Amino acid sequence: MLVEAAHAKLNLTLAITGRRADGFHELVSLVATISLADHLALHLGQPLGMTCDDSSLPTDETNLVLKAAAAYQRRRPDAVVGRFHLTKKIPHGAGLGGGSSDAAAALRLLDRAAGVPLGVAALEAVAAEVGSDCPYFIRSQSAIMRGRGERLEILSEAPRRALVGRRVLIIKPPFGVPTPEAYGLLAKAGVYRAPAKAEAELAAWVAQPAADPSLIGNDLEAPVSGKHLALPVARDEIAQKTGVRFRLTGSGSACFAFVSEGFEPTGVHSACVAAWGPGAWLADAVISG
Repeated sequence: MLVEAAHAKLNLTLAITGRRADGFHELVSLVATISLADHLALHLGQPLGMTCDDSSLPTDETNLVLKAAAAYQRRRPDAVVGRFHLTKKIPHGAGLGGGSSDAAAALRLLDRAAGVPLGVAALEAVAAEVGSDCPYFIRSQSAIMRGRGERLEILSEAPRRALVGRRVLIIKPPFGVPTPEAYGLLAKAGVYRAPAKAEAELAAWVAQPAADPSLIGNDLEAPVSGKHLALPVARDEIAQKTGVRFRLTGSGSACFAFVSEGFEPTGVHSACVAAWGPGAWLADAVISG
């Protein structure tokens, strides 16, 4: 049996600069890996298949893990396969990249089982066939993401050091936001950030990375909040009660905030439950890569 951790990510910034001819959107996003992770095991010598400890998730060929395995087999028809078992910790529909990270973990597992591995660069190319942000999770290193998410610029040492080890709280209501819905809302509004502005804002943070990068903003926050009013209402209430201002990550519905090492999150959790009911979810994590 081989095991890989499949870490979640945060879009610390997300600028959408336009819509492409293929229907995808062009983006510029600062992305960081956090300590919250699923775990994927590959039981070698068994028929290709999948099980999961979360019964609400499909385990057929629609799951990104098996889509990743199929993509790997197209590249390597003689690939050693087996049965995957997924232990879920990352909520789905959250904008934390859980499904894409699971898919990348499947590719890493299959490559570990291969006699002659494809290697990181080839795995990133295979991952791009599975999903827009899947390539990021092959290395799970803090990066600037461009294109539809497949073009990665790994952060240089100084800005990476400024992020790694920082504590973040992540909250999520009992509902998710499908990624196509979020981008569809933005496309309907037709308001995009100028590419030069997006690049300049991010370059300024890279040059002075002590600042909070989330202040650059997430262009999906306004359209998603406009439809799902439970998000902005709760965030305002939490900010009033605790002084912590949460921001959307990716397409949501999860939101994050940087907090100090000694911060006590009980008040945030109580405010989330008051706003969203017992289905509210909170995670306490650190930026790990």
